[in-house]
Amino acid sequence: MSNNQIRANSILPAHREDIELHTADGVTLVGELARPLDREPVATLVCLHPLPTHGGMMDSHVYRKAAWRLPALAGLAVLRFNTRGTSSVRGTSGGSFAKAVDERFDVAAAIEYAEFADLPDIWLVGWSFGTDLTLMYGLDPAVTGAILLSPPLRFSRPEHLAAWASDGKPVTALIPEFDDYLRPDEAAARFAAIPQAEVVPMPGAKHLWVGDAEKVLDEIVRRVAPGVPTPLPTTWDGPMETGDATAYADRTVAAFDKI
Repeated sequence: MSNNQIRANSILPAHREDIELHTADGVTLVGELARPLDREPVATLVCLHPLPTHGGMMDSHVYRKAAWRLPALAGLAVLRFNTRGTSSVRGTSGGSFAKAVDERFDVAAAIEYAEFADLPDIWLVGWSFGTDLTLMYGLDPAVTGAILLSPPLRFSRPEHLAAWASDGKPVTALIPEFDDYLRPDEAAARFAAIPQAEVVPMPGAKHLWVGDAEKVLDEIVRRVAPGVPTPLPTTWDGPMETGDATAYADRTVAAFDKI
C-alpha cells in the first residue's frame, strides 16, 4: 500500500470508545478514549479543552488531531472529554459552566477514569482555559506531569504555581510568539515561580495554533514518549479514514480548525 499524506481530517487506526465520566458532585461528562490498536499505550494524554464559552470543547482541533493520530504514530492513549455544560458531536456534558470552580470535579473524574482504566504515565495536556484547570486541580499523585498550551494564567493563582513548584512534577508550557494573552518573555517571568517548568517559545504561533498543530503534537510527544522519533511522520502506509470537517462549520476556530 502506498504512503498517504496525513491531512487535517485524517483518522489513523486506533481503538476508540465513547466514555462517560462521573463526577463527585453527580455530573455525567461525555468523552472518548483512543488507544493504540495493536499494542499497550506507552503514555496517556488527558486533554483539558479551551474555554467552552468561546467554542472550546473536546474536539478543539489540536485535541482532535491528537486523538486521530497519536495512538498510531506515537503509541499514546488520548482521553478527551467535554467539561460540564460543554457540547460537541459526541454530546453534551451535564451541569453548566462554572468559571473554573466546579470544574475541579471534572478534572478529578478524568484522572480517576484514566487511573482505574490502568492507563500508564498520565499527563495532563491543557489548552488555554484547560491550562488553568491543570494548574489549579491537576496536581494529583496519579499524574506524571503537565503540558500547557497557550496558558493565559487567568484563573490560576500564585499558590497553584507554588504547589507545582513544591511537588516537582515536570511542567512544559508551549508559548505562542504572538499569543493574545501571555507571550514568551512574560511567560518566562511568570513561570519562574515553578523552577522545573520548561517554557518553550513557539515562533510564529498564535493562541489558537492555526497551522501549528503538528508542531504542538511533536513537542507533546517529545515530553511524554521520548523514545518516539520526532518530527512525527506526515504520511501513513496503511488504512486511513477521513473525519467530517463540516461538523463545526458554525463554531469558532478555537473549537475546530481545518488547517
